Amino acid sequence: MENIDITLGKKVDHSGRKRGRQSEEVHQWRKKCIFFELPYCKHLLLRNNLDVMHIEKNVLDNLLFTLLDDKGKSKDNLNARKDLQELGIRSELWPDVSGRFLPACFTMTNCEKDSFLKILKSVKLPYGFSSNISSCVDLNNRKMVNLKSHDCHILMGQLLSVAIRNVTLPREVSFVVTELCHFFWEISSKVLDLNYLDKLQEHIALTLCHLEMVFPPSFFTVMVHLTIHLTEEVKLEGPIQFQWMYPVERMLGHLKTYVRNRAKPEGSICEQFIAEECLTFSSMYLEVIETRFNRVERVDDRGDPIVEHSLGSNSQIPLIFPSVGRFVGASTMDTLSYLEWQQAHRYILFNCPFLDEYRE
Repeated sequence: MENIDITLGKKVDHSGRKRGRQSEEVHQWRKKCIFFELPYCKHLLLRNNLDVMHIEKNVLDNLLFTLLDDKGKSKDNLNARKDLQELGIRSELWPDVSGRFLPACFTMTNCEKDSFLKILKSVKLPYGFSSNISSCVDLNNRKMVNLKSHDCHILMGQLLSVAIRNVTLPREVSFVVTELCHFFWEISSKVLDLNYLDKLQEHIALTLCHLEMVFPPSFFTVMVHLTIHLTEEVKLEGPIQFQWMYPVERMLGHLKTYVRNRAKPEGSICEQFIAEECLTFSSMYLEVIETRFNRVERVDDRGDPIVEHSLGSNSQIPLIFPSVGRFVGASTMDTLSYLEWQQAHRYILFNCPFLDEYRE
């Protein structure tokens, strides 16, 4: 950026007599990012972070709406077919004089759409794994609606490759869709091998080539091309769980709920944040009032067979150790030391409400 001539400001409108531009006058650049003024900018290996969340959502939107032939959102339309005719490729997909064109190899029939959407409609997922994706399926109009970013992440990573197996699409179409889903699932792993990332880079390059052989040129927006750079970013940044926008967007959405006066959003957020901190602090000392700390979870399936056997299955026993979430993965055995065992024993004696009469 040092040797580039940048003229800041708006372009001057020469509405009068035209004059010849001198060869040394070059004013094609009107803006310059302020980050280039930083002294350490030239030493940064990664100057721009590509957000996997938005890339994955846009890629899935292009893929899913094109497969379902959603009007207004599909990348396979009349203009896309005219582009093929102008480029002189795939003559079997060219439109006729009246603007009609034949369906492509990746276009689903109505029966295939019903079969595809019924699978997504019948999906049963664990509590907390994702939102209710079945509510996003519109069987009457044969389309997907109201998909959020995390819904697209679950669909691209796990569900789309499974649902497309029940559809009688050509092998080259289902194969390339499965390859693309596999790439996003692997790139989202918490543990990555650098040697495997090199192989993944080769696979995504071949996958994009296979996509170009199946889908029209209008399918390849900027977001689709950015997938080729994700593996290089992972090598520099590490796992994408530390870079994507899911926690940021979730926090921003939570702060937006604080706004009561739209004329003064900043003040509303500050006042509501302070009020929530006060309620959180005081609710820890309110035992007879139901708060989010002592409220029973929406899906409470943590059964203790010993307690149920001794006190009955319908006994309302408060948990001393409330747990958030569930265990994932294989269990491991750990032996407590004498000090840890003694601390745990005393914690139960001093905090269990059923031992109050004995402590008194």
